[in-house]
Formats: sequence, C-alpha cells, structure tokens
Amino acid sequence: MTCDITVIVNPTAGRGRGARAARPAVQALRRAGFAVRTVRGADGADALRRAREAAAGGTGALVAVGGDGMVSLALQAVAGTGTPLGVIAVGGGNDFARAAGLPVHDPAAAARAIAVSLKGDGGRELDLGRAGEVWFGTVLASGFDSRVNERGNRMRRPGGRLRYDLAMLAELAALRPIRYRMRLDGGPEREFEATLIAVGNAESYGGGMRICADAALDDGLFDITVVGPCSRTTLLTVFPRVYRGTHLGHRAVTTHRAASVSLAAEGLTAYADGERLGPLPLTARAVPGALRLLGAPGPDAGR
Repeated sequence: MTCDITVIVNPTAGRGRGARAARPAVQALRRAGFAVRTVRGADGADALRRAREAAAGGTGALVAVGGDGMVSLALQAVAGTGTPLGVIAVGGGNDFARAAGLPVHDPAAAARAIAVSLKGDGGRELDLGRAGEVWFGTVLASGFDSRVNERGNRMRRPGGRLRYDLAMLAELAALRPIRYRMRLDGGPEREFEATLIAVGNAESYGGGMRICADAALDDGLFDITVVGPCSRTTLLTVFPRVYRGTHLGHRAVTTHRAASVSLAAEGLTAYADGERLGPLPLTARAVPGALRLLGAPGPDAGR
C-alpha cells in the first residue's frame, strides 16, 4: 500500500475552493490516525492521471475534494477497482454527495465520516452508470438540457451562472422536438419525439434539479425521465417543478425503469454528471456495486 489515504485536489477548480477545503479535511483524517498524501493536479487531465496512479498503486482510499466535476473525475479512477472513494463536497451543485447522504460544505465533518467508515464498514456499495468507457454517478442528460450545457460551454461571456441562463433563453427560442430512438433492456426500439430524456442513477443534476426524483443509488436500475414534445410555455411551467420532483406527475412527462438504455438522435450531444460525454447514439448500463463509497449512511438510515 502506497499510503493509507490519497486526497486528490484540482486547485484550479472553484476559484481555489477545493484547495482551501482540503486543509481541514486532511487535518481531520490525520487526527483520526491515517497517513495522508495530498495530490494536486495541474488541471483536470493531470488530476485524473494522478488519481488513476494512486488507485493502481494500492492506496487505501481515494478522497476527492471538490464538486460534481471532481467526483466524476474520481469515479473514472476507482469504479470497478475496489478502491474506496471518499468525497469532500464543496462544489456549487454537489448532486452526488446529496444523493448519497454525505456532508456538504463541511470538509471536517465529511472527513470524519470517511475515517469512521474506513475503520468500520469499509464503505457502502453503490451503483454507477456506464456509457462506453465513461462512468457516471448521477444523471445522463440528452436533449434540451444537454443543448443548454453545450451552448453555455461554447460561450466565452458572460461568466458564471449568467452564461447558462442566457444559453437557456437561446435554446428556448430555438425549441423544437427531437426525434429519438430508444431501447430499454435490449427490447424493441421505440421511435418518438421528445424535448429531453434523462437517465438517472441518482435523482438530481444541475444543483438540485430532481429530474429523476425516484432514482435510487443501490437498486441496480436507472430511472428514465422523458419530457415529451411541449411548447415553450409548458416547458417553463414544468421546469420549476423539477426542484421538488413534482414534474413527474405532469401529463408531458413519462418515466421508465431499466438496467440498460440505448438512445439515438441526430445532432445531439449527451452530458453525464455535468461533463460532456459525446454524441448520440450511445448505450448506458447500470452497474450494481461498482463503487464503494465511504461515509455514506446505509439505506435504512433515518427510518
């Protein structure tokens, strides 16, 4: 074993928020008796390379400090390897951490939970989604939402959240149905028009938008939310309800549950965990027990 714990930080993310949060987390882990090695990637690609090296080298656990983007990066290093993952959630959205019941914006508390888990149960087994070679923990987005993401990423100005608000307005102006082909669990292919299709391993994306509100991290299945063709007015009516999960009852929304889903559509790019995945067509599969997550309460916690 190279060390007890490897803490991975991307110092360029979140205006240095990750690097600042790493300090109290590392202190708490050391006070719990663990040897800790902190690795700071020069950028995302370097951080991923170092995370993979740590997992391959036999680290006792990989601890990712940051938001959902950093969690996504860490998943690529540890999924299916048996190396436990800890998450110090200090990002803007933290959808994965919230879905798993982890502390958010409290690095010391998150580190203490990781330490207790390492000394005790060794982490909770959770499912992940996989599309090609890419693992994801929360939601795979395709359609209106992924187009907003794609447009926002192409824009150089303005900065921050306003860029994506403007991207949403532009996509609303260009709103049109998308012709999808979808196959669930290898069954017959269905062709239909929709505004978006979201494939949820967890319930939310975008900082609390519960697009797949009934999704669970440990049931071996995706929850698939289809928003059918709708007008701009209907879409603007449905979207605010996503934060409460009540959009699932709207007549424009249908849901499915499956262990695998194949999607095809012309000119559409998918995003997973907020990161660009690539163009459709693609097939995503739920992989039970692909992740051992430290500090996550059991399924019966709080009942």
